[in-house]
Amino acid sequence: MSVVGIDFGNLQSVIAVARNRGIDVICNEVSNRATPSLVSFGPKQRFIGEPAKNQEVSNFKNTVASLKRLAGRSFQDKEIQEIEKQHINAELVDVHGQVGVKVNYLGEQQTFSNVQLIAMYLTKLKETTALELSSPVSDCVITVPGWFTDVQRRAILDAAEIAGLNCLRLVNDLTATALGYGITKTDLPEDKPKNVVFCDIGHSSYSVSVVSFIKGQLTVRGTAYDRHFGGRNFDQVIVEKLAAEFKEKYKIDVFTNNKALFRLRTAAEKCKKVLSANPQAPVNIESIMDDKDVGTVVNRADFEEWAAETLVRVDQPLKAALEAAGMTVDDIDSVEIVGGSTRIPAIKNAISKFFNKEVSTTLNQDEAIARGAALQCAMLSPVFKVREFRVHDVLQYPIKMSWEATPEEEETEITVFDKNNSIPSTKILTFHRSQPFDLEASYANPAEIPTGINPWIGRFSIKNVEATNGEPSQIKVKTRLNIHGVVSVDSAYTVEERIEEVEEKQSPTKEGEEAKPPVTKKVKKLVKKADLPVVSGTTSLSRPVLEEFREKESAMHSTDKLVHDTEEKKNALEEYVYEMRGKLEGGAFSDYIDPSIKDKYISELNTVEDWLYDEGEDATKSVYVSKLDELKKTGSPVAEKYRESEERPRAARYLTQAVEKLTREAMSSDDKYSHIPAHEKQDVVDRADRARRWLDQQLAKQDQVPKHETPVLFSRDITKEQEALYAFANPILNKPKPAPKPVETETKTDGDNDTPMSENAEDEKKSEMDID
Repeated sequence: MSVVGIDFGNLQSVIAVARNRGIDVICNEVSNRATPSLVSFGPKQRFIGEPAKNQEVSNFKNTVASLKRLAGRSFQDKEIQEIEKQHINAELVDVHGQVGVKVNYLGEQQTFSNVQLIAMYLTKLKETTALELSSPVSDCVITVPGWFTDVQRRAILDAAEIAGLNCLRLVNDLTATALGYGITKTDLPEDKPKNVVFCDIGHSSYSVSVVSFIKGQLTVRGTAYDRHFGGRNFDQVIVEKLAAEFKEKYKIDVFTNNKALFRLRTAAEKCKKVLSANPQAPVNIESIMDDKDVGTVVNRADFEEWAAETLVRVDQPLKAALEAAGMTVDDIDSVEIVGGSTRIPAIKNAISKFFNKEVSTTLNQDEAIARGAALQCAMLSPVFKVREFRVHDVLQYPIKMSWEATPEEEETEITVFDKNNSIPSTKILTFHRSQPFDLEASYANPAEIPTGINPWIGRFSIKNVEATNGEPSQIKVKTRLNIHGVVSVDSAYTVEERIEEVEEKQSPTKEGEEAKPPVTKKVKKLVKKADLPVVSGTTSLSRPVLEEFREKESAMHSTDKLVHDTEEKKNALEEYVYEMRGKLEGGAFSDYIDPSIKDKYISELNTVEDWLYDEGEDATKSVYVSKLDELKKTGSPVAEKYRESEERPRAARYLTQAVEKLTREAMSSDDKYSHIPAHEKQDVVDRADRARRWLDQQLAKQDQVPKHETPVLFSRDITKEQEALYAFANPILNKPKPAPKPVETETKTDGDNDTPMSENAEDEKKSEMDID
């Protein structure tokens, strides 16, 4: 059973698995340890991950990036329209109230929701993992930013279900990082906690978490985020400066051409990475637009000057996280940084300066989150035994429950889960009702959640509520903030107050006094009476829609696989034509084909090649297989004859060596074979000679056969003869020597006890007696 952790990133994702008593990050089909978070649509199939990256420029308008930023968002979302839209090449549209894309797929315009897009990508990650592990993948843990809201988390869970993944937990990015950091530490204190700040600056967002560690557990004390600060902000700085330079220098405006702008963004990202390790970086783009090539050199000092206003934003989340944790800089023992953007020297220096200490890079900046997720999955899986380590995560945004007022109740809402409430957590709410009622969950402070996201979480209807003896029934409602950070109402039930008689034991009597009888008291107790049905309405997809999307995903995946297999068969046919024709026309196979059919067969190969580049361009898989099989009817015997001509001399050499070896051993005067009867050794010599003569005769016959005709002697026949020879000779030559007979010595008996004694023993006895 697989245990998988997925670091779902906005730019790329990393997959880690628990195996071999450790955590491994697995590679994708091109041996990269991270897979681009891209989905691209073509006229025949989808391209996901690396294939999508390879054709991102050529299939510009049908390639979707920033999947993570789309999760759970609506089309009208302000952040989508003002920020994310400029980072996504495909056309954004409204799909049943959620943001989606319109793309050209299978030759027609089709729309897909953000949940479907994420499901496509997770299916690809699942396939990559299954290929690496050679086993099906089901259970996983997926990481999300701590600032993700209920609707965003439900979108990821729905996408995982569509992809056929059983998500055991959605874990916050930095909580996973802290788990990977802490579980390996053997020197954690048992009393005074060790306080560590974790900073994650990725492609599009910035997260800070203050975590306290003691032996065997971690507790998140405070978190803070900048949802729009990351590597792409620094890319944009470079883009704007270079666009202005190119406009002045080359008289082109890249902002008027989407493809040119995309290519400049790609070059800016590369430039930023080079500047992280070098003082300057060249930027050269061929034919960016209007058939013009552009080029320049960017210095790190200039880049940091351009990004000065952006770099100022580094401090604010650090201050906010410390404030949320109730700590100061002096309380922090160490600072760990992860995320690709922390490689920018200016960012690293800013964090170090804030804490007045060197930042630590002991964790792998790209893989720490995925490793922590895999560890969390192993802890939740019954298959693995992991060191005991408790994780106390917290809620970022307070959540309230509201309801309609009643004459008996003035309050209409209550904050059920405060900020920094533990995840998971359960609360019991008590109501007095005479009829069914609804509870609505929403975020208590809408201004704190991401702009554009509806603060409404869900409606939970409590059914079958009736009055009891004319009075409102007492209802207990169990609300839960589950392991994913998602709110639900698990159950509801009525309770009634009963008076029960309870015997209370009296205190022991003094010596000589009579024992006091027990006292009976009447006690009021709340007793569960009946469960009430709860109907939930949340932002999760309904079961019919989930099944529909799952069927569509399965059908699209089957189409992709068929296209991939068809392409493989086409390539196999094309490769066979080229290889066979080359070997026949003056190559290795030239002498091994019947001259009477050689020209005809080469003509057949040429015909198939012409067909491949004409009407055969879009043939079906079965047609390619059929044509290859037809060509192999003539080609395979030719290849077999050539192969035999190569392997026959080798097999004959091995048999000759065996004959010589066994003959030499059988005729040897070595003491090793002295116990073997002469007639048996002669049998070995005769059998070896018979094998030699058989080989000479068969080789002589084969020499008379033309190369293009079927051989009379195959290498397998020679190998079979060699095996028969060894089977005959080995039992004889390896016969063990008989055990040596024991040496008999003259014995005498002792007159007293009739014990046999050697002469020496008798002498020794006499000697002893003389001494006495």
